[in-house]
Amino acid sequence: MTSSASIALHTDPSLFPDLEVYAVAGNPIGHSKSPLIHQRFAEQAQQAMHYGRLQPDLNGFAKAAKAFFAAGGKGMNVTVPFKLDAQEFADEVSARARLAGAVNTLWMRDGKIYGDNTDGAGLVRDLLAQGIALEQARILLIGAGGAARGVIGPLLEQSPKCLVIANRSSAKADELVKLFANLAASQEVALESRTLADLEDVSKTPYPFDVVINATAAGLSGESPLTTKAVSNIFTPSSFAYDMVYGKTTVFMQQALQRGARISDGLGMLVEQAADAFLLWRGAKLASCIDPRAVLAKLRS
Repeated sequence: MTSSASIALHTDPSLFPDLEVYAVAGNPIGHSKSPLIHQRFAEQAQQAMHYGRLQPDLNGFAKAAKAFFAAGGKGMNVTVPFKLDAQEFADEVSARARLAGAVNTLWMRDGKIYGDNTDGAGLVRDLLAQGIALEQARILLIGAGGAARGVIGPLLEQSPKCLVIANRSSAKADELVKLFANLAASQEVALESRTLADLEDVSKTPYPFDVVINATAAGLSGESPLTTKAVSNIFTPSSFAYDMVYGKTTVFMQQALQRGARISDGLGMLVEQAADAFLLWRGAKLASCIDPRAVLAKLRS
């Protein structure tokens, strides 16, 4: 495994005069799989481009992004903790990025910086690719932070039967329900909020869920947002549990397995959101040239 010390954490487009240059910006960023993913897409689509890393100071995103684009950078993926900074940095932001409250993809065109959010589309495509039916499904989304907010719109657009947002305190979940109320109504989806404690209570959560998505970072610290009681209430053997954390079987995933449910980590979401960004940059016409599932299989091997 390459140590982050031996990985270039700064990409200067002026060093690649014959190539269009892209990068992923985050802090830390040495662990990012994005350069490998985009390198595979470039090979598949026969695109001559360079994709590197940027690690701006925690309060220095705008300065680093400005320098990158001024030096000839064409596009940038943005990860933790800079997605809000990226939204502020963009001159124009897509409707789905505005709803998501964050930007994870930037590009320059005609002197203007455009921003979009491909996270939710990436999640939905990964779920569908795994054969998970979302239309008329009962979906539980755990967490009410940026990761959750970024995927609610695309999930609602799949017309599930209901989408329940569960969070430790109800205030943030209630806020998201209000924010997405119009979209939910237009899709005829029952959009509701719960506290995590409500998931233990059969009177407040009277049915299990078809799809349970963990959008909290609990898995990174070896924890789960769910109690044993909640687990027995929300999962059945026909449920599908999805953790946005990737590269490990989290406690949340283990809990689902114990109830007989199918599980997945979030690596497919990472690859699929990257595919969306690649096509925004290089052109939708290349959609038939790239194979995100082949890239995912390579990463898993």
